[in-house]
Formats: sequence, C-alpha cells, structure tokens
Amino acid sequence: MAGAPGAGTSGVEPIFVFSPDGYARELWAEMGELGIAGLCISADDGGSGGSLADVAVVMEEQGRALVPTPLLATVSCAAVVERLGDPTQRASLLGPVAAGASVLALAHEEGRHHAPTRVATSLRARGDDLVLRGEKSFVPDGHGATAYLVIARSDGDVAAPSGLSVVVVPASAPGLTVTRLHVVDGRNVARVRFDDVVVPRASVLGPLGGAAPALERARDRAAVALSAEMLGGALEAFERTVAYLKERRQFGVPIGSFQALKHRAATMFCELELFKSIVLEASRALDAGREDAPRLASVAKARASDVFVHVANEAIQMHGGIGVTDEHDIGLFLKRARVAELSFGDAAYHRDRFATLSGY
Repeated sequence: MAGAPGAGTSGVEPIFVFSPDGYARELWAEMGELGIAGLCISADDGGSGGSLADVAVVMEEQGRALVPTPLLATVSCAAVVERLGDPTQRASLLGPVAAGASVLALAHEEGRHHAPTRVATSLRARGDDLVLRGEKSFVPDGHGATAYLVIARSDGDVAAPSGLSVVVVPASAPGLTVTRLHVVDGRNVARVRFDDVVVPRASVLGPLGGAAPALERARDRAAVALSAEMLGGALEAFERTVAYLKERRQFGVPIGSFQALKHRAATMFCELELFKSIVLEASRALDAGREDAPRLASVAKARASDVFVHVANEAIQMHGGIGVTDEHDIGLFLKRARVAELSFGDAAYHRDRFATLSGY
C-alpha cells in the first residue's frame, strides 16, 4: 500500500508497505536480480562488490521514497560475516542474501537506549553444543528474517566491551520466539527471545568472545548507511516544502515570499549541505579504512539525527494544518525521522562517542 501522491520536486512517491513482513518480498527479490541487495557484499561471496559510498547512493534514494527494504540490515550483517566468517559461512549466509532470496537480521539491542556493549544474552557450553539464552528488544527486519546474527556474551560482566560472540541462529530453531513490534514509521522490527536455544559450535562466527572489533566496524557502516537514508528523507521533505511555499498563497501572495519563512528555509538548506558533505566523507573514510573513520561515522549519525528531525518538524510547520493530517505525505517523513534518529545511536550517544574517540 503506497502513500498518497505528494508534491515533491523529485517526482518520487513515498511507499509505506503494510504487510506481515513490513516490506515487499517481491521488491527485495527484484533488488537481488539487479545486484542491489548484494551491493555491500564482495564479489567473492556472491555479491556485487560495491563500496559503502555506492550503498549510500541507494540508501539516499530509498530515504527519498521512504522505501522499507532489508538493505540496512544487510549492510550491518554483511560487515560482520565478511570480517568474522570462514569461507563456508560466508558462502552459505551471504550468497542467498545477495540474490534477494533471504534476509539476515542483526540482533544486538537489549534495552530502550542504544548500548551496544551492554549484553546480557548468554552463550554457554553444553557438551559439544552451545546454549543461547536472553532477549533482544529491537531487531531491525527481525520479523520474517531467515536467520539471526545474535550478539551474545560468552564471558565477562554484562557491560564489558570484551567477551562478545556472534552466533548464527536460523529462524526455525527450537526455543526461538519472534514477536513483531509496531513502531510509528511502520517498519519491520521485532522482539526476539531465546529460551535455551541449542546451536552447534560451528555456528559461531570468528573466535568465541572476540567479536567486539568486527561489531564496532559493522555498527559504523550501518550508522553511515542509515545516515544516507536519512539524508534522502530530509532532502525530499525540504524540496516538497519549498515547492509548497511557492504554491500556497495567503494575503494574495505565495507564502514563500514572507521573510520569516525564507529565513527558515535558508537555514534548512545550509544544514542539508553540511549533512551531504559529512555522509560522503564518512562513507569514503570507511571504504578506505582510514584511522578517523569511526569518528566520522559518529559525526555523520549525530548530524543525521539532528537535521532530519529538524527538517521534518519544519516541513510540518510550514505546511500548516494539512501537514498533520493522514491525507498528506509530509507527516510520513517526521515519523521516519523519529525512529531513525534513535536507531544505531542518537545524536547525544554519537557526540559522546566522538569525544571519547578523540581523547576527551
């Protein structure tokens, strides 16, 4: 089900898919045929071998149209599998994803706020197998996923950055319970519970308890990819708003001629130009493996969280009463902005992380 046609200058119509899966499986399969689903997966693993900068271009266009697909989940999962998985694991997990035939979901969050190293889900030995127990509270594309990459603690205190492992759990595993959650932007997220789920040791990616560095890299890539999507949403909301300011007339003139509205539009334009620059720089830095890449990833996500919410709020204000009605698409951008703002860390989290990485 698509939203009502909007007045955006890009000619892109927002898409809201209300389905049991939270996204269109046919679209995901088509993205696989086009090589888009595997854009962030290396050619050796069956993907298209694109860069994060390439992925950012696609994510920006998805943001413009509010298209819900598992591409963001794929970015984070592919980074984990390619860094930690052996050749057999990479082939079995990434090949079907690149073809658009399956979906991997990264199960990491456990609380109401982003705290990537605070993990209580346990992974313990039982004979020749491992037993997984715990719950993940907010798993993107978790409903209907083919398998889950679960971050679990095999050693250490609940808040320790070390002692984390990644284990692959198929959706059909006994003891696994998936509950679809309904969030304001209509996207697919889930609560996933593990009640003594038994998995073989071969399902662990990389060394037991040594996954932290790979997970941090994966989160950086996901944060930048999400920032690119948020950039697309903010640009589309801005362009639609400017078009509306030129069309809507009051006191016999277009409301865009009012100085106060001109100033507000100019502020948004300046913020968006800075936003474009940091997303591009962060994606290139991660592709090049630069030392400052983690700091730039946090700058990008902090900027994304601030600007998208600001532009979406301004868009609602400048559209007036019609902006808060379900009959107009502009409100969909604010709904997406509010959820994306908190995903993979909000602005406050990433400013604090930037300060820590900078030695403050």
